[in-house]
Amino acid sequence: MTLIEQAINIRLMRLKDENKSENIFNAAVELINEFGLAEISMSKIGKKANVSSSTIYVYFENKEDMLNKLYLSVKKKMSQAVFENFDDSISLQIAFETCLRKLADFILNNKNDFLFIEQFSNSPQIHKLSREEGTELFDPIRNLFEKGKKQDVFKKVDTSLLVTFTFEPIMQFAKDHFNDPTKLNEDNINKIIQMSWDAVKA
Repeated sequence: MTLIEQAINIRLMRLKDENKSENIFNAAVELINEFGLAEISMSKIGKKANVSSSTIYVYFENKEDMLNKLYLSVKKKMSQAVFENFDDSISLQIAFETCLRKLADFILNNKNDFLFIEQFSNSPQIHKLSREEGTELFDPIRNLFEKGKKQDVFKKVDTSLLVTFTFEPIMQFAKDHFNDPTKLNEDNINKIIQMSWDAVKA
């Protein structure tokens, strides 16, 4: 086997491994959202992902390890969607509004991921380190608030409070949207963004 053929085989094996890991993650998210964290097992996840339970343990130490890595993976996916091409040199209000619009788009297009994050964020199975790393993924908005507080644009309160009043309204409305006919339409999104801005501006 030539070096080129070996390199191709290694690449194919990596892609195969990544696909298996992605299938396991997707299966876990679907099962958790359908049955809850307490009701899922590695065997159920393996069956859903079309892999053996032993295969899952190749990628993860145990169920808790898998869930925490899944949480960070989904939070990273959300963070990348919200802060893609983020530019804090533009108007603070426009940067703020852009982040919230991207968050709304992510939630609407990734229902399962969003509902998993909401469920696992409140679970005792989440590690402190995972929670901290998940929070750090949203540093761009925190830095925006710090910059805005120095310019007297935002209220001079703890930045975590500003983050809460920014993201919680649209996330709560999204949960209502998925649970009943409440419409998360463009008009309501605009109103939520304006109300969130009014809540944090100085």
